[in-house]
Amino acid sequence: MASDVFTLTPGTSPLLVSFPHAGTEIPPSLARRMTPEALLRADTDWHLPQLYAFVREMGASTLVPRFSRYVIDLNRPPEDSNLYPGQDTTGLVPADTFCKHPLYRAGEAPSAAEVAGRREQYWKPYHDALENELACLRGAHGAAVLWDAHSIASVVPRFFEGRLADLNLGTADGHACAPRVQAAAQAVLAAQHEFSHVTNGRFKGGYITRHYGRPASGVHALQMEQCHATYMDEPAPFAYRPDLAARVQPLLRRMLAAAVEAAV
Repeated sequence: MASDVFTLTPGTSPLLVSFPHAGTEIPPSLARRMTPEALLRADTDWHLPQLYAFVREMGASTLVPRFSRYVIDLNRPPEDSNLYPGQDTTGLVPADTFCKHPLYRAGEAPSAAEVAGRREQYWKPYHDALENELACLRGAHGAAVLWDAHSIASVVPRFFEGRLADLNLGTADGHACAPRVQAAAQAVLAAQHEFSHVTNGRFKGGYITRHYGRPASGVHALQMEQCHATYMDEPAPFAYRPDLAARVQPLLRRMLAAAVEAAV
């Protein structure tokens, strides 16, 4: 199902893969108000639907937004509370890039009314679709697995020291999925030695993982935050690297399969 703001492709398995930061479009009327740094879209979760194309063979549903996280961040709470108290984060409608470059030209930042309008136009439809699809999957299979797919540059001093682990699994400290589901995904990570990994480290899961993960109700949510360097060139123009992707895709596939098997 396609809408003006997202594309939902239903599947046949209990798995839903969400890509909340993979959108790249910025409406022209908004782009005119933005800085050159904003229009570079450097903080996009680049190419993730392409990286995860194999999930369609697994029968997964996928949910892909059309618009950039600079328009609105679909992985933030609607009231814009800080998910990591005491740590620097970007908001529901970000004001700056990860490198703290302003997104808007002087005098062009959105008003509170504009933020509310974007929440209704972009954020709410995506989350309505996400919630409805999870309900359908749970009804059809007795359980659902939500995999919230993300990626980020390997070095972002604003958010973490040094270089980030290649693969960062988040389950809201075990609250977003059953212990057996987390253990199944972790076991796949532990069985390989090519990619560094951590569970519930700097990235424990954003709003989507924390809000929709309800293991007692049969919905198990996990977030994967992986370094751009595992599948693409980190510097602009942010090219996809099929040779790198081919190395990490089998591991992601095994993790997803293990999580689904443990959930159902």
